[in-house]
Amino acid sequence: MPEKIEKVLVALGGNALVKAGQRGSIEEQSTNVQGALAGVVELIRQGHRLLLTHGNGPQVGHALLRAEAARGRAYDLPLDVCVAQSQGETGYLIQHCLHNLLQRAGITHRPVATVVTRTVVDRADPRMAQPTKPIGPFYSQEQAAELGATGWQMTEDAHRGYRRVVPSPLPRRIVEAEVIQRLVEEGVVVVAVGGGGIAVSAEEDGTLTGVEAVVDKDLASSVLAVELGMDLILDLTSVEQVYLNFGTPQAQPLASLTVTKAKTYLTQGHFAPGSMGPKIEAAIHFLEHGGRKVIVTEPGKVQEALAGEAGTHVYPDGGRPAR
Repeated sequence: MPEKIEKVLVALGGNALVKAGQRGSIEEQSTNVQGALAGVVELIRQGHRLLLTHGNGPQVGHALLRAEAARGRAYDLPLDVCVAQSQGETGYLIQHCLHNLLQRAGITHRPVATVVTRTVVDRADPRMAQPTKPIGPFYSQEQAAELGATGWQMTEDAHRGYRRVVPSPLPRRIVEAEVIQRLVEEGVVVVAVGGGGIAVSAEEDGTLTGVEAVVDKDLASSVLAVELGMDLILDLTSVEQVYLNFGTPQAQPLASLTVTKAKTYLTQGHFAPGSMGPKIEAAIHFLEHGGRKVIVTEPGKVQEALAGEAGTHVYPDGGRPAR
């Protein structure tokens, strides 16, 4: 990894916690997290300052399912509180697993801390009226039809099944950005912006109000990375590379691309909303606001990706040309 890259945001996708076909038990999530963090430990060993963010689709979905099942017997949980719960649960698992991995690696001087994080959104955002963010477990077509009859909005997600979708407004700013920056500068490995942060709106008097929405993790991560002046975003997901025509016989992996190319492919519809689309949008935002590079790959390919031997590398226009 180049020495000039010092501040790295590692975005853990949902598959780093719950893999396809799993129920998502705490034991399964803990095992998955340990595997996903192996490359992160090496980055910490090299002395880089790290910020970890993570998705929460399955976790917040299960929180909502538990709330629905307990209706009438326990108090209701609005979506913003479910996101907060998932931040605490998932943040703990990541923090706990990473602490133990660092101890076993003999790295005892890098503390890990989770920050419950809020993300300011605009209630007037048109995206509030267009639910696109998948949350919760995958369902069959028959199950999706039954749930749709109850009022849930369902959609097919990346050819893997059907999931509930909710509004996903654009993130405007991260409320706890200054606190997170202080911790990162002190060498603390921070887990933050879980699930894109708890969606809140800013009122005229400066107070904040919870919003029934889920902010995309990658977009919120990009906003925070810009606010903190991070050098690199390492986006760990379920595929080794970004593809054109994903899920078709014409699928074509991309080793690298520039912001202009990324915008072109995004406009052409190659990157699905609620899946790879937000990752590319997030990469564009980060690189247009001072970021140096974004790498999209799977957790097991971290070191190869950093060496330029795996993943999709996205560069600013004028940076390294696409291959």
